[in-house]
Amino acid sequence: MQTLQNLIAGTWQESADKTLHALIDPATEELVAHRPGGSAKDVDDAVRAAVDAQPKWAARTLAERIELLHRWADTVTEHALELAELECREMGKPVGLGRTFIEGAALGLRAAADQAHSYAFEQSIPGPGGSTTRIVRRPLGAAAVITPWNFPVPMVLGAIGPLLAAGNTVVVKPSERASLSVVRLCELLDPPPGLLNLVLGDARAGIPLAEHADVHLVHFTGSVTAGRAVGAAAGARLHRSVLELGGKDPVMIDADVDPVRTAAAVAFGAFVNSGQICTSMERIYVHRAVAEPFIEALVAQAAGHVLGDGRDERTTLGPLVDWRQRDLVHGHVVDAVARGATVRTGGTVPEGPGFFYPATVLTGVDESMAVLREETFGPLAPVVVVDSFEEGLDRAARSRFGLAATVYTENADHIAAAERLPVGVVWVNQWQGGGPERLYEPAGISGMGATGAHAAYDAATRPASIHIAEAG
Repeated sequence: MQTLQNLIAGTWQESADKTLHALIDPATEELVAHRPGGSAKDVDDAVRAAVDAQPKWAARTLAERIELLHRWADTVTEHALELAELECREMGKPVGLGRTFIEGAALGLRAAADQAHSYAFEQSIPGPGGSTTRIVRRPLGAAAVITPWNFPVPMVLGAIGPLLAAGNTVVVKPSERASLSVVRLCELLDPPPGLLNLVLGDARAGIPLAEHADVHLVHFTGSVTAGRAVGAAAGARLHRSVLELGGKDPVMIDADVDPVRTAAAVAFGAFVNSGQICTSMERIYVHRAVAEPFIEALVAQAAGHVLGDGRDERTTLGPLVDWRQRDLVHGHVVDAVARGATVRTGGTVPEGPGFFYPATVLTGVDESMAVLREETFGPLAPVVVVDSFEEGLDRAARSRFGLAATVYTENADHIAAAERLPVGVVWVNQWQGGGPERLYEPAGISGMGATGAHAAYDAATRPASIHIAEAG
């Protein structure tokens, strides 16, 4: 049975923590591998390696740094199927779906690296009396990337591009629930010593990494609770953090849309990856004029999903990552039903091994229920019927979360109104629309720190000004 190791300064090493924890296949509940619990010593060693390697990496030309990231993107594309199979074994994502996301992440890595060509790492501004002010953006040094379990490989690739292209070095800590695919990713990339380091474990590695004196930026994606701890740890050092945390994303369906076609789009947004996406559609507000055909079509879409092992090509809905996540999802259903909601399809825990949960549609829900207030992160579609688009918009805005929102409408005034929602991203008639040009900062408890496009380079660099006046 494989025991996962850390990658530090270009060599694979056993953890200083000798306790081992099981990684379980969520479809079969079989043992997949062992991973360490995490150690502050591992973190110290990895950060020291990153710090030592950073000056040499920053001294490379921008073209050389970008070229390496392009080669990595090629490697990931070549091995996307293998990496997707590992993600399936550790967190349940269907292999075909995982491969699509990994190939997309490789394209994203390439695009993020290419954005460095147009980023103003240095600019000169003429001043009075023949003086000049140069603004130079320098790398921070060593950065930490702490990733979640729902997209193990894509989340790493999405974070490291601007950091490395800007001249930083990185220590990656993947989720303790899904480390296997990231270990293999690092094996395939085979980075120069110290450039990309990997430490495994839970909070016993995560907190020492976030609060380390020599880590000048922490890029964290995960839960609100963990994000608060990471942000506090980095802030205590007056170091930066970019936090993308939970979501409770709304979707609003206007009276003027095709209810059947829109239901298919919403079903995808609610159930893909078994609902384990930060921007999954978790609150659905539908105009009464189209509510009945929309709900019927949504129920049909949900009932058509095939639960199963993600290695089976017939599977459209894999398991949840573990029993804890399934208990949370089912708990939201039980709470909603106890408070008066109706289960239109799904809503029961299947018998047999694996942490499966069916695509579930709830109606008759309200804000007294956890399913409309707290992040579910599962294949649930709670539907609220509203009497006007304005009512749906108002209820959509009533949330502590502010990651993203989706609107389906043909009404220009309604689109303009939706643009004012207090969220980082608003999608109109296309969930997950946009590309590398997307720039946003989460609102509310969904996080902090702008990311995407050139904002990622702003976060990865520190500006300094050099003012030069004429002598004499």
